[in-house]
Amino acid sequence: MSTQTQLNSSITIAGIFLLMLLAGSFAWAHCDQMDGPVVVDAQAALEEGDVTRVLKWIPAEDEQEIRDTFKKTLVVREQSPEARELADRFFFETLVRVHRASEGVAFTGLNPAGTPVSAGIARADQALVEGSVDELATQIGRAVEQSIRQQFQRTMEARAQKDENVEAGRKFVAEYVPFVHFVKNIHDLLEAGPQAHKHAGIVLEHKEADVDAAQRPSATP
Repeated sequence: MSTQTQLNSSITIAGIFLLMLLAGSFAWAHCDQMDGPVVVDAQAALEEGDVTRVLKWIPAEDEQEIRDTFKKTLVVREQSPEARELADRFFFETLVRVHRASEGVAFTGLNPAGTPVSAGIARADQALVEGSVDELATQIGRAVEQSIRQQFQRTMEARAQKDENVEAGRKFVAEYVPFVHFVKNIHDLLEAGPQAHKHAGIVLEHKEADVDAAQRPSATP
């Protein structure tokens, strides 16, 4: 690949990232759903009576709060079916609230299972489940294919070890979250059509002009 081609590729990716930043938040849309990965893990942890499964979703400094809430939930949920439902709900909300706070996003409540999510997030999750990102990367485009493959590989490697211990689980989450965000924003950008590219085109033209100027021989010795 020539230097000019590499520069043009970098410019294209820079323009895409600029649009992603202009488009809005990177909030992880499905972590607050009843059928989302955080609550699903929480449900399993309560059934198992072991909080370890959910600790990967929170920072180490918040671990004690979740452990304490988990213990109280186990006690209360044994009192009656009604108490079980309320206690479980409280634990789900606490866990998701702490998780979202660690991402810098406010908790606004749990959404019902089946709430529609971004197609980009759904596709990224499905790619991880299937163990292949080939189709997704091809559809998103060659300009970002290499970056998607790199992030996917790291996530898959971490995913294979995520249940070994808490730190391995956190490593998986640290790879999973940015991978999903990356895919979502590019997907939404491409779905928006030509108008969404308009501003980026202006930016890219200026950057390409700068590259051309930098590569032209200087008029002075």
